[in-house]
Amino acid sequence: MEYVVMVGQLMLSLSILIVLHEMGHFLPARWFKTRVEKFYLFFDPGFALFKKKVGETEYGIGWLPLGGYVKISGMVDESFDTEQLKEEPQPWEFRSKPAWQRLIIMLGGVTVNFLLGFLLYGMYLWIWGEEYLPAENVTYGIYADSLGMDMGLKDGDKILTIGDKPFDKFSDREVIREVVINGAKNIEVERDGQKVSLPVDEKFVDILSRSKNKDKALFGPRFPFFVKEVADGLPAAKAGMKPGDQVISLAGEPTGGYYHAFQRLAFKNKGRTVDMGVLRGGDTLNMSIALTEDGKIGVQAQPITDFYKTRTMTYSFAQALPAGFAEGWGFLGDQLKAFKKMFQGKIKASESLGGFATIGSLFGTEWEWSHFWRMTAILSLILAFMNLLPIPALDGGHVMFLLYEVVTGRKLSDKFMETATMVGFIIVIGLVLYANGLDFFRWFNK
Repeated sequence: MEYVVMVGQLMLSLSILIVLHEMGHFLPARWFKTRVEKFYLFFDPGFALFKKKVGETEYGIGWLPLGGYVKISGMVDESFDTEQLKEEPQPWEFRSKPAWQRLIIMLGGVTVNFLLGFLLYGMYLWIWGEEYLPAENVTYGIYADSLGMDMGLKDGDKILTIGDKPFDKFSDREVIREVVINGAKNIEVERDGQKVSLPVDEKFVDILSRSKNKDKALFGPRFPFFVKEVADGLPAAKAGMKPGDQVISLAGEPTGGYYHAFQRLAFKNKGRTVDMGVLRGGDTLNMSIALTEDGKIGVQAQPITDFYKTRTMTYSFAQALPAGFAEGWGFLGDQLKAFKKMFQGKIKASESLGGFATIGSLFGTEWEWSHFWRMTAILSLILAFMNLLPIPALDGGHVMFLLYEVVTGRKLSDKFMETATMVGFIIVIGLVLYANGLDFFRWFNK
């Protein structure tokens, strides 16, 4: 059922984006009196799941969910229907229109996706706001996970800056972004009351961008482990634990009274019967407890929200639109920086690229509309960005040739366009197969 929810979100998001993208081509084509023969969601090689002709345009849904298309008369596209090109150009054909009109038609799709991405970001902020944990609220500091430890972080550190950026919103993703995308060279922390600067080795740009590490945490907020509830019949109840107890040691090793330290020791000793030190009021008690095979003792801990309060930034409609644009623009800037690092060899394309499985996993296994629309905003901007790449068969390739025509005044031949589109189509299909192949091998090697 979890995968059904994930696939359902991906399909709905892509359907919305594809239809609106193709509408961006369709509407200016009609405005300039250019005939549109087909308007399809998904591709229809061999047959369509649904089709209906209205006026001169056939609308339909294909069976191959790799995109969508509008077939415009007199245009060399991925359909490779060149029969009409053998005839004299007709007034309603794409090739008969002035270069500036053809340029607007070709830019319509990415323009819609850019505007939609910025708009959705803005609507997200207007409706849901932005909830975050202020770093200043994390009074107990961090607990460092293995990757964080490799970078020099320690339990109890309070992160102050990453590079020259203040660490205001508590999230290890912010640290990863600044290191991988912006090349932060150091992390400043408060450790035992002193400021300490931790140099960041350049190797972590590669390490943190690897696919296997993308879901791994660098650190989290440290908080005390107090028992809130004890489940009947399970190890904690049998050992005599009560609500309000604080675990301070396990198997002879101190936890400092923190939840993360208990979890580490519980996992290390799962399935064993060990001694446990408990602080109850002003008394220290020693208990013998049998951990379950998965390292559980049968208690509910006092939640982190009892120790740290989040903050929500709210936006009026007038504030949300520019804030959404700024957030979307920042995301696009990060994509450009990531591409630059790929070309420089600092980030491996094989570690950063992914296909439909990777994209689908970003939606998660629960349907939350706030997350769905935020992910759709991100995908809209990615779709616009990728379509602008100067590869024939993509919008960016057509735009590149049209700009050449506008600048030089010379129109490229239909034969050249046909060959270039074929080459571009092969490149695009190759990239799609490569990205989805990476997903398969990652899944196979889990």
